[in-house]
Amino acid sequence: MNKYGLVFSSALLIAALMMHGQEAAPPSVDLFPEQEEEEASPTPPPNGPELPELKQLDDSFKPKSLGTDADKLQVHALWRQLKNRTVNDPDVQEAKKYAQAARTDLEKRKRLNFFGEISYNAWIALVGEEK
Repeated sequence: MNKYGLVFSSALLIAALMMHGQEAAPPSVDLFPEQEEEEASPTPPPNGPELPELKQLDDSFKPKSLGTDADKLQVHALWRQLKNRTVNDPDVQEAKKYAQAARTDLEKRKRLNFFGEISYNAWIALVGEEK
């Protein structure tokens, strides 16, 4: 029992010394001289820095052209993406099945007209999302 008491009290003493070691006096050497220099710099004006006008910001964020070939490829890629999204739209697929199930020419014309309107509206909605 005596050994355990001695080990426990020595561990307690070491822990107490370590905790007091954390409370040591601050160093006499300034470790961060840059902070004082930054704090000494003059403060900015109360309204902040000058901001550009909205028109200048709009002009800076307008997409730049990469050339006619790149623009054509970009338009073609956008068209294919919109086409695929329109063709895979459930409403458009349902309208297509409805048009294909017509029995007479007159009925088929009316249903194809309906299918065209649904497809057109889907295209317009997707183009509106892209802008």
